[in-house]
Amino acid sequence: MTTDLTMSEHQNAQSSATRPEKDVVASRLAYLTVGLPTAGTVGAIAYAVYDGLWVSDVVLFAVMYVLTALGVEAGLHRYFTHRSFEASAPVKVFLGVAGSMAAQGPVIFWVANHRLHHAFADTDRDPHSPQPRGSGVCGRVKGLWHGHVGWLFNVKKIDWSRHTRDWLADRLVMKINAHYFSLALVGIVAPGVIGGVATQSVHGLVGGVLWGGLARIFAADNATWAVNSLGHTIGNREFRLRDESRNIGALAAPTMGGSWHNNHHARPALARTRRHWWQLDLAGEFIRLLAWVGLVCNVRHGNSSSDRAGVRS
Repeated sequence: MTTDLTMSEHQNAQSSATRPEKDVVASRLAYLTVGLPTAGTVGAIAYAVYDGLWVSDVVLFAVMYVLTALGVEAGLHRYFTHRSFEASAPVKVFLGVAGSMAAQGPVIFWVANHRLHHAFADTDRDPHSPQPRGSGVCGRVKGLWHGHVGWLFNVKKIDWSRHTRDWLADRLVMKINAHYFSLALVGIVAPGVIGGVATQSVHGLVGGVLWGGLARIFAADNATWAVNSLGHTIGNREFRLRDESRNIGALAAPTMGGSWHNNHHARPALARTRRHWWQLDLAGEFIRLLAWVGLVCNVRHGNSSSDRAGVRS
């Protein structure tokens, strides 16, 4: 019995040693990156009730949303993570800056986590799997919460460089990565400055910051996170894969086509997620437009069998 106990303790010690530790700094930052946009959205609604919702508020919200959502889906996701096309330097900068202004984390952080997600989808090593974390309804709710946003408060300490060697060697991308916090701040302040100048009013300034900045981040974040949580829980499975990825048509517009998640997991390296003419894929159309004007090239359209594998970490 003593021997069995010793062996059990040894196995537990080995398991603890190999289990990634919590990244305290990244997890603490989640309180800022999640809490501030949430508080700002409440403030935006309150300010609209107090002083009305101006046209400038709506326009700045919409423009900034489209800009940063494309930065996430066409940039951080399809370009930086999956390398589904090659971009000219101006496009690389645009996608990196727009993606950073979305305030979902620096380029290297975003890419490393998403490559891990694809490599270990819906397993214990998936950073944000929404699979049940316990029995019954409570376990399912915990799983959904973890997959949606909870994982950000429990980020694991891993060697990001192991999964992003391609971009670590790119000086331009590393400069964008290093200026992440400044770019995220610009994404909040810039719409306020534009709104203030355009309307020559305090409301334009405040409304721009609240609606074009904080509320826009809150909305875009939750659209992206819904793909992580609901996109592995409900919806259609056109392709029977080893993971639980699903398509959610209702989220196609706000996610720029990212919610065709089962399509994407079936062929992750493709520059488009649409598989039928009626599936809306705004990021895919944006990439096609960039290719048409010559700003990107070697766009993966599914002509190679290697596209099925995507970028392997």
